Amino acid sequence: MKIIPLLLFSVAVAALPAPTDLAKRASISKTDGTKFNIDGVTKYYAGTNSYWIPFLTNDADVDTIMSHLSTSGHKILRVWGFNDVKSSPGLGTVYFQSFSGSSATINTGANGLQRLDAVVKSAEKYGIKLIINFVNNWTDYGGMAAYFSACGVTSNAQWYAAAKCQTFYQTYIKAVISRYRTSTAIFAWELANEPRCQGCKTAVLTDWISKTSNYIRSLDTDHMITVGDEGFGLAGDGSYPYQFGEGNDWAANLALSNISFGTFHLYPSSWGVNNAWGNAWITAHAKICQQLKKPCLFEEYGVATDHCAVENVWQKTSLGAKDSGMAADLFWQLGDTIKSTGQLTSNDGNTIYYGSSDWKCIVDDHVKQIG
Repeated sequence: MKIIPLLLFSVAVAALPAPTDLAKRASISKTDGTKFNIDGVTKYYAGTNSYWIPFLTNDADVDTIMSHLSTSGHKILRVWGFNDVKSSPGLGTVYFQSFSGSSATINTGANGLQRLDAVVKSAEKYGIKLIINFVNNWTDYGGMAAYFSACGVTSNAQWYAAAKCQTFYQTYIKAVISRYRTSTAIFAWELANEPRCQGCKTAVLTDWISKTSNYIRSLDTDHMITVGDEGFGLAGDGSYPYQFGEGNDWAANLALSNISFGTFHLYPSSWGVNNAWGNAWITAHAKICQQLKKPCLFEEYGVATDHCAVENVWQKTSLGAKDSGMAADLFWQLGDTIKSTGQLTSNDGNTIYYGSSDWKCIVDDHVKQIG
């Protein structure tokens, strides 16, 4: 999902303790056929997205949100593991990586990756599993465009193949993975949020996904790896999302040896299709996952109105295909109240707030349906 940046400020927090030994491997989330196994249980799972949680600056707020997810029966939370800037911002502004001239600097300070540390630590405490994403296709929170001047390119299409861009990107990946290499809170590492390469041959993205997933696997032999794409590029009715014009070949990318499971998103109002169209979109991906014997994660979905009437139908379609490739769904996006200020978190129009009537339908009722 393309989102609007949120400006927050930091306070000092202690870094996570040093990683422990690999005895935790048995508790690390994994695939089990076309399902996920979390904490030893193989089943269909529910979860959500919170791009903004790593940018909160009060640890109690993070704990409150994680506790709400835990008591609601959610297990998977997808968060932004990136926050890129083109130059170092003002004192106290949260950012994770800055680019200046032809160099990149990773911010490991209290207003940097220590904020992501707090999210991982809280997730460990409350039994929530995190999908951590490394870069954005969009310019929100910097994205690939933040790299352009430093690595000498002018487009995302060039970024995927430019050696210097990929060196910066892999250096950042290594810095993040090294912090949480043995954490049982990590569900999966994710290459990018909605990677596209408009007008490119599909080989451009497939090659980048292959090289990046292989690199991540060289750093971490335990945690799952996924792409984070929208699901474009597969056989279907010929409508825009099924086409290959954004450079994606969904089945080819999922078939890569170090891609653990498939991701796809659903935003009919942005794609020129109707809400009912989404049900076939879900089952089309489930079919490919079943063929390739890998799980499907319905990773993002949302509408601006009639959340229950529309999104719960999609949830039922996904859950109904649990024996045909579907393994979990994560609605976009989580909303809650910041404990320290009493203010609501960001609302992009698709937000489902904890405790609301929409929450009862999209979360409480759905979790009961899963059983």
